[in-house]
Amino acid sequence: MPFDNGAAIACYRTDILQEAGMTLEDFTDITWDEWVEKGKVVLEKTGKPLLTTTAGECDLLTMMLQSAGASLFNEDGTTNIAKNDTLKKVIDTYCKMEDSGVLQEVNNWDEYTGSMLDSEVAGVINGCWIMGTIQTAEDQSGKWAITNIPKLTNVKGATNYSNIGGSSWAISGNCGNVELAEDFLASTFAGSTELYDNILSCGAIATWTPAGDSDAYAVPNEFFSGDAVFKKIVDYSTKVPSIITGPYFHEARDAISVATTNITNGADLEEELKKAEDTVNFNMGQ
Repeated sequence: MPFDNGAAIACYRTDILQEAGMTLEDFTDITWDEWVEKGKVVLEKTGKPLLTTTAGECDLLTMMLQSAGASLFNEDGTTNIAKNDTLKKVIDTYCKMEDSGVLQEVNNWDEYTGSMLDSEVAGVINGCWIMGTIQTAEDQSGKWAITNIPKLTNVKGATNYSNIGGSSWAISGNCGNVELAEDFLASTFAGSTELYDNILSCGAIATWTPAGDSDAYAVPNEFFSGDAVFKKIVDYSTKVPSIITGPYFHEARDAISVATTNITNGADLEEELKKAEDTVNFNMGQ
């Protein structure tokens, strides 16, 4: 049972956008193609890319993929990589982002967080848990704002919503009293607005939709431009398309990450996706 929200958010430095003659609204409900074009303007006028990502990391790829409800596996558990047209669109878009300079790759997590905290970048797109890192830059309070992520262009089912990470509770197979455990979860993380109000200060954002309607979630967040960001995030999470994961999901993520790195370095897309699918099939014993 999910209890800690992982809805994807786009966070932007409004002062940097303003320097480029833009506002948060210019990056709300837009496509990735529009995002790239706007990002070019920001880069030209401020010298800052809109986004950084860690080299070899596939979080951004999987966020883009899930936003269109596309999966790396089929319903029967077989791989869906080599002939996945949405994945091809994702990688093509990623290459455009990188080629334009709007997206820059860094070497590790420290450089990634440093790029946002040291004002080297105009935005961040990640799970809502990234807010905790952003807010450590206390001198930037009031300069950040949150909106939804871009969506893929001309892709059926594409939305401006996705998910990355989050947490869940599970009742184990050796539980001594399954009925009691179910009742506990139903009465707390799946039924108590008061509980979610209390743990909000610890950074745990509800996945239980009614919690987003509480007064605690409607409180303006001064760091993020006075917006009721917690209420907004819960609303975003209700719009995230479902996907098929399974026990080999992380192996599939790793495989498409390697493929994308090779493709951005000039390798053939079709060949790399075939290799990625073969790798996952091998791991699955097929």
